[in-house]
Amino acid sequence: MYIAQAFKNLHDWWRYLIGFIIILIVWQFIGMIPLGIAIGVKAFTTGEIPTEIPEMINILGSNLFLFLMLVSFAVGLVGVIFTAKILHKQSLINLTTTRKKIDWNRFWFIFFVWGIVSSGFVLVDYYMSPEDYELNFQLQPFLILCVIAIFLVPLQTSFEEYLFRGYLMQGIGVMVKNKWLPLVITSVCFGAMHLANPEVDKLGYVIMVYYIGTGVFLGILTLMDEGLELSLGFHAANNLFTALLVTADWTAFQTHSILKDLSEPSEMGLTEIFLPVFVVFPLLLFILSKKYKWTDWNNKLFGKVQELSKKDYKILE
Repeated sequence: MYIAQAFKNLHDWWRYLIGFIIILIVWQFIGMIPLGIAIGVKAFTTGEIPTEIPEMINILGSNLFLFLMLVSFAVGLVGVIFTAKILHKQSLINLTTTRKKIDWNRFWFIFFVWGIVSSGFVLVDYYMSPEDYELNFQLQPFLILCVIAIFLVPLQTSFEEYLFRGYLMQGIGVMVKNKWLPLVITSVCFGAMHLANPEVDKLGYVIMVYYIGTGVFLGILTLMDEGLELSLGFHAANNLFTALLVTADWTAFQTHSILKDLSEPSEMGLTEIFLPVFVVFPLLLFILSKKYKWTDWNNKLFGKVQELSKKDYKILE
């Protein structure tokens, strides 16, 4: 019923179209103003205008660039919540979950589980191939990074979840009246959003299997669990622990992390792209399905989206 509860609010197709445009403007224009000003000031003093992410990091420093980049996502999150509230008369809880209140136990459970697992993968690789890493730890820059990451990375990931798995999934779902198409569309759009990442240039378009596959995984979490709590927790853990633990010169998140990956991007095996999508994520779905007793997979992932009956409305109240 997660998608269907959008029927409780103003759900005309044109509202979602206008809303999406508003969100993009708030995120990409208003949210980028601080970063644009900082780059403009540096460009005025140096005479060079950076156009690539590595160039921006070089002139601003990784911590300042990360802060300004994440601010744009935080502003975008405000845009999503504002649009849902004003244009659709939709509450934050209604956009987040079918439960009467946001279940933070779900968020923290998957946050710590995936944080431990993803960190474990990095540490195992470090143990197996220590020559591919160097210790990158510097106390003061790392502490600044911690403050920036802990406060702003969850806002960045929440923006992406509320936009793709929340606003767009509900909006597309009530328009097409099914669940599989919004799952596919939002997952492809989520992957496409990462096309500008340096990883794509270094690894090729095969990396899109990981990005789109992650979108599908997060979409399944949302549909099966009838809410965003698990996808919010997973995404926050994935980006936060990565930002703090390991960085590389060819990734979007270049930070003062503990470790630096020195391996060449071309050496990255297909296993590291396909293993999470086709092995780790399905295993995690299985574990979560047992913990939260998910049933009726076919209907929740491929069923029709029908306007709620008076009985259903009462259940959601």
